[in-house]
Amino acid sequence: MTIVRSLVLFALAALAEIGGAWLIWQGVREQRGLAWIGAGVIALGLYGFVATLQPDANFGRILAAYGGVFVAGSLVWGMVVDGFRPDRWDVIGALVCLAGVLVIMYAPRG
Repeated sequence: MTIVRSLVLFALAALAEIGGAWLIWQGVREQRGLAWIGAGVIALGLYGFVATLQPDANFGRILAAYGGVFVAGSLVWGMVVDGFRPDRWDVIGALVCLAGVLVIMYAPRG
């Protein structure tokens, strides 16, 4: 159950961070205004909070593993929200990153 909780927290963190960055992007690059930027800042703050809820107490490990989640999640976000079409190298790179997440977070430690 701890692994399931951890995976759910990684997904929530990805949603908050990628969504927050996207909102700021929209506010600045697409000139949608301060409300979008403000919503993005709030979402990024939520990301920081969600990351603290991971069962593992090692900040460096959590953030290193989350980097892989962010890579894969960003490609998925781009596909769903912006119509981005990843090529095979994008997909292979994301899978490598996710394999790294599994090793960093869930490898047996003695």
